[in-house]
Amino acid sequence: MVDLNRGTLVSRALRRSWRAHNADACPLTIEQLDSVTPLLYESGAGALGWWSIRDTDLRGTPPGELLHQAFRLLALRARAHETEIESLFRLFREANVEVIVVKGWAIARCYPEPALRPYGDIDLLVRPSQFDRAAQILQSEDARNYFTDLHMQMFELADRSIEDVFSRSRLVRCGEENARVLNPEDHFALLSIHLLKHAAWRPLWLCDIGMLLDTMSDDFDWDVCLGPNKRRANWILSVAGLAHVLLDAEVQDEVIAARVKGVPDWLVARVLKNWEKPFAHLQAPLKHRAPIRSYLKHPPGLLKDLAPRWPDPILATVTVNGIFSKRKRTRYQFGNWLLRAARVVTTGGVR
Repeated sequence: MVDLNRGTLVSRALRRSWRAHNADACPLTIEQLDSVTPLLYESGAGALGWWSIRDTDLRGTPPGELLHQAFRLLALRARAHETEIESLFRLFREANVEVIVVKGWAIARCYPEPALRPYGDIDLLVRPSQFDRAAQILQSEDARNYFTDLHMQMFELADRSIEDVFSRSRLVRCGEENARVLNPEDHFALLSIHLLKHAAWRPLWLCDIGMLLDTMSDDFDWDVCLGPNKRRANWILSVAGLAHVLLDAEVQDEVIAARVKGVPDWLVARVLKNWEKPFAHLQAPLKHRAPIRSYLKHPPGLLKDLAPRWPDPILATVTVNGIFSKRKRTRYQFGNWLLRAARVVTTGGVR
């Protein structure tokens, strides 16, 4: 059997893993599953790994048992998280403050089992006019222990107005409360760009996209999803292409299916490389040895820290507003480096 790198094994382990009934058995040997289980577990995809093998002979193996334990633990956490969301929306409703929950629970609820999609912080989007009031609620005795991240604007949705986003949003049930979530088109766009903004290092994020593609309704409006900005539309289509190539997700719209087939080979290869080490502490800026400004007074060590600081080509493309094409990324990476250097000089940036 041909030896496969661990990024490719992650891809195979998670292929269509979100499906309630996956007819394709996980195509890994026990040795391959054993080598990739730590990557799935530590990156948050352990429950999806279990879901993929639960109907195979791998379920009773040591790595299979570890993935099953991850699923059980995440099932408990999912219920606790849902209770937090319910409590928060009760507080916002009583204060007449309108917020949208994005990512996290908002995408977990779309899976066959909420435990398949773990999350940490609760990301909330609010109109600028209600930001201060929402912040006060989150600092109150009833909410201060929840891990929340409040936004009045988001980079991922920068090409669409906050009022349009709110007007398209919808209410869904969370326990005894109604929670507001993005409409499917805006959420797909946000998740896609968020993935690229973080260099696609976490496999779980692409599983979100694959699951949404597989469960997409016939009335999904791709024009709304892709938005008015052609470059951002290129980003979203590239992510859909990645989900198709790496996770075998189905793109049901024939026109869109034809457009996503051109995902660049370098992008696929880079994602697989990033999946070989899908750990938060190995991603920028955490992987940097020290703040860059510290080297201005103490130059020793700078040379060793330069290589880890060379930007990921996926991240670089997004930060300089580039497009994902077959061309080399060097110009985008250099542009990203210049932007970061300018920020250090002009604003005293520390990383």
